[in-house]
Amino acid sequence: METKAATTLLAALAQETRLTIYRLLVAAGPSGLPAGQIAEQLQLAAATASFHLKELSQAGLLAARQEGRFIFYSANYAQMNALLAFLTENCCGGTPCGSDVPCC
Repeated sequence: METKAATTLLAALAQETRLTIYRLLVAAGPSGLPAGQIAEQLQLAAATASFHLKELSQAGLLAARQEGRFIFYSANYAQMNALLAFLTENCCGGTPCGSDVPCC
């Protein structure tokens, strides 16, 4: 991942509501949640939820699919894992961390 791409992803997450939405969708799993349920669970106005979902989608952090009248959003796990790999790329001076040894 390039630094510019990582900056775009981090900027999209650097807002409290968007970070909360993203964490909710990560927890929801690959099937995701419909936009209305996201708004309801987080007590957001529909327009507010829509705005933040659009921002996260444009950054590439969410996938959207239409099912009937509903739009389901889910976390883009590949993008999340790529960002985590970028952030930890030089962890421990390049020495791989084991499962029993936490990263420095």
